[in-house]
Amino acid sequence: IPLHIVEGAVTDVRVPRNTTRSLLPFLQQANIQYTILISDLQEAIENQTGGRSHRNRRSLSEYNYELYHSLEEIEDWMHYLNRTSSDLVHMFSVGKSYEGRPLYVLKLGKRSRPYKKAVWIDCGIHAREWIGPAFCQWFVKEALQTYQTDPDMRKMLTQLYFYVMPVFNVDGYRFSWTNDRFWRKTRSKNMRFHCHGVDANRNWKVKWCDEGASLHPCDDTYCGPFPESEPEVKAVAHFLRKHRKQIKAYLSFHAYAQMLLYPYSYKYATIPNFNCVELAAYNAVNALQSAYGVRYRYGPASSTLYVSSGSSMDWAYKNGIPYAFAFELRDTGHFGFLLPETLIKPTCTETMLAVKNITLHLLKKCH
Repeated sequence: IPLHIVEGAVTDVRVPRNTTRSLLPFLQQANIQYTILISDLQEAIENQTGGRSHRNRRSLSEYNYELYHSLEEIEDWMHYLNRTSSDLVHMFSVGKSYEGRPLYVLKLGKRSRPYKKAVWIDCGIHAREWIGPAFCQWFVKEALQTYQTDPDMRKMLTQLYFYVMPVFNVDGYRFSWTNDRFWRKTRSKNMRFHCHGVDANRNWKVKWCDEGASLHPCDDTYCGPFPESEPEVKAVAHFLRKHRKQIKAYLSFHAYAQMLLYPYSYKYATIPNFNCVELAAYNAVNALQSAYGVRYRYGPASSTLYVSSGSSMDWAYKNGIPYAFAFELRDTGHFGFLLPETLIKPTCTETMLAVKNITLHLLKKCH
């Protein structure tokens, strides 16, 4: 049993097939309550990644948004939209990853006037949270498909730009497809410890490597050797700094917990514009619940989830972006990171309502 499991805590343990029989009697003897969530984890993983190269790779015009897609498929899809929807989509790169991959962003919106406020949306900071990139793609699809028919979407795309980064941690995401489905971090090398990666959501220059982050390179929450050590974080931070006067909201999509979080993550304190942010969060979770009755908890990240330093959300807020949110999408732990593809559509549909709600709140004056 891992040493960090303490009395009263709930934790997930992944157990090799051949040790399950010997572990269960031990848990019973030790009076440890347990639930088997997924009886064959390997099979569940293979169901999501197996036979992908031949599966549903029809033309990009028939792209299936109810499946998880590999990095290559997502990049092909972005190029396709850039070619076919150039009136509303402009694709660009903010830099390169540690392994040299482009960090692509889609700029969505009507070029109605030279200066417009903007919303930044990123998904996939943590590689294994596949529902994040699935939502980013869903958001783009909805924006393009409903622009003509939905007055709210038309208003959003006319009055604002959306910068959408479907996969923030491109190297880690690819690695989660090819090598380790539960990989979280980037893929930078640490020569001294022979461990790979930094937690890209602990690497930002805001109370860097304080509570909720680890100094050890082999840990999942390793903060890195210094702030913005990861080229992915550095590139996005540079872009956000450059456009901070324009960007009014920062939305980051994670999994899992069913929560809508706002600053601060690194301390228990109330943000100056708490009333406006709290109201936006309250309305957003109510909009989300209206679809399927799924209830999200909302509140400051530190008290609603846990204290963590060096997060992108805190950094965005500290750098002048007044509305900074992190979504923890479905579920609350049964499937965890292995959320089945059958749940992509309901998860994205309800999340879309929350995002539209926050965006429309932004366009109104809040005092």
